[in-house]
Amino acid sequence: MATAEGGAEGEAADLTVALVGMPNTGKSTLYNRLTGGNAQIANWPGLTVELLRGAMPADRRGQRYTLVDLPGIHDLSGSSEDEAIVQRFLRHTPPAILLVVVNASQITNQLRFVLQLRRLGIPMVVALNMSDEARQLGIGIDHRRLSSELGLPLLPISAKRRQGIHELIDAVHQIGERLAVGDLIPVAGRPGVGEQDLDAQSLDARAEALASRFVRLPERLINRGTRRADRLLMHPVVGLVAFLGIVMVMFQLLYALGTPLQDLLGSLFDWIQTGLLEPLLAALGTPEFLRGFLVDGVWLGVSTVATFLPIIFLFYVIMAVVEDSGYLPRAAFLMDGLMRWLGLDGRAFVLQVMGFGCNVPSIMGTRVIRDRGMRLLAMLCIPFSLCQARLTVFIFLAAVFFPRPWWAPGLVVFGFYVLSFLAAVITGLLFKRAFPSREAFILELPPYRAPSLSTILRRGWTSMLNFLVTTRMFIVVGAAGIWLLTNLPPGAVQGSGATIADGIGSLFQPLLGPLGMNPALSVSLFFGVIAKVILLGAMAVIYATSEADLGGVISQTITPLQALSFMTFVLLYTPCLGTVAAQLQESKSRGFTALSLGWSLALAWILALVVYQGGRFLLFAG
Repeated sequence: MATAEGGAEGEAADLTVALVGMPNTGKSTLYNRLTGGNAQIANWPGLTVELLRGAMPADRRGQRYTLVDLPGIHDLSGSSEDEAIVQRFLRHTPPAILLVVVNASQITNQLRFVLQLRRLGIPMVVALNMSDEARQLGIGIDHRRLSSELGLPLLPISAKRRQGIHELIDAVHQIGERLAVGDLIPVAGRPGVGEQDLDAQSLDARAEALASRFVRLPERLINRGTRRADRLLMHPVVGLVAFLGIVMVMFQLLYALGTPLQDLLGSLFDWIQTGLLEPLLAALGTPEFLRGFLVDGVWLGVSTVATFLPIIFLFYVIMAVVEDSGYLPRAAFLMDGLMRWLGLDGRAFVLQVMGFGCNVPSIMGTRVIRDRGMRLLAMLCIPFSLCQARLTVFIFLAAVFFPRPWWAPGLVVFGFYVLSFLAAVITGLLFKRAFPSREAFILELPPYRAPSLSTILRRGWTSMLNFLVTTRMFIVVGAAGIWLLTNLPPGAVQGSGATIADGIGSLFQPLLGPLGMNPALSVSLFFGVIAKVILLGAMAVIYATSEADLGGVISQTITPLQALSFMTFVLLYTPCLGTVAAQLQESKSRGFTALSLGWSLALAWILALVVYQGGRFLLFAG
């Protein structure tokens, strides 16, 4: 029986279409084209993870289709976590239709996977994506004869250029209509799904035979532009310098473009507060305590965090450009030698870079690593990645304390990016014997591509909204909690030593005082354990000022050296609760999670102490 989702009484149930393919086949771009970029996170029976799903266009009968985006895998019988997820999905909730995405420029290497899926007996459509690139490389595919030989629809498309999308949807609809009238009977829960009874030799031989008959390759399959670029970007010395330069430019762009937008948004929120919110609360006769809670607590905290949304949007856009251009796998290849020295491989480097966006999906991405030792070591290193929540703190403080010359703020942020890798290096060297691994590393290098502007803008917008949705409760509750701590018990004056916040600051002062932390910074660090995104909101509430004035207030209370120590500690200490939960879920070990928390705290304290006390020594000596 095909998997379907129930609708209202009298309506046809949705048909589930599973989107399957290898990595780097353009599956995500095709998903956006077929669903219009609309997506929901869904839990599925028999799975411990959430999958992306969205609605495809309905057919002429009004039949609805739900597209489920499965993880990219190389083999249906593999043992990685992503491969296990696909196996369990096909076993426990077999879809009505399989939509298989193949990279047309690498079809000879991917036909075997198509044959594996075909043996499941589920009606399927094959999308030959990137067919335009294959033609440019001189690759000829007789897709009509290959389709006839396989007995299934096989269509050339280009998801990036929107070519062949309507024909692909029509092919899915035709199978749906045949299912409705009983012309096709899908096989549900075949016992061989993901098991070793599939004859590997026969699959290889069949795939080679099909490729020799229906695929024409040029004598030398060379993308000259890619080859020329790789001579520089893949060079062991020049490539490394180029990589560091690319990262440097990325942070300079974030500062140059994001700061003006952030200031503009901050001014807008200040106007809303003084022109609308405060007069409205006064007109309603709101009690002073409640007014302070709403304005100086919730509003100041939330609005301060909200001003960083443009920076978060720009960050994800830049990361999408780096990823979609084909450069990220090359960076992984370039850094594989260093990562091997640390007991990891190039995949761990890619996950470390992914952690710049958010540590949580990067931790979950370690499922692609089969070896448990390497996987745990990667999970130990990833939380040191300079995620976008910490990045907003660094961009703000760098602009406040190191505003000149114009390139100084970006250089400071780049320095903490280097420090994050240094922390990963230290971690790898210390713990690689505790988590040994000998797993081989296989990496495919796609050709360089010009990213689709609409795709990267949509990805940036979606990621920014997801950030706002997933952190909104932390932000509101955190800002409200901080205000209460700084204003309770009733009548206590903030900073007098009588508030709960002052008590927390005094409690941690013996530990954090040698790092240059004052009680206000200590309290904000305490709330940063919940989520780094509320750190600046916490500081705005603690100092009772808006985002527009926060920089001036902080610059009067701490020195640039204290700011550097604070930033060092923020980079390295206990990650947010979401990251801790992801580590616990993926490692399934409380002991490992406790080790990670303890190590990050210890390393943060040691390096912040070196920064502050070392800086004081140099200033004194000077």
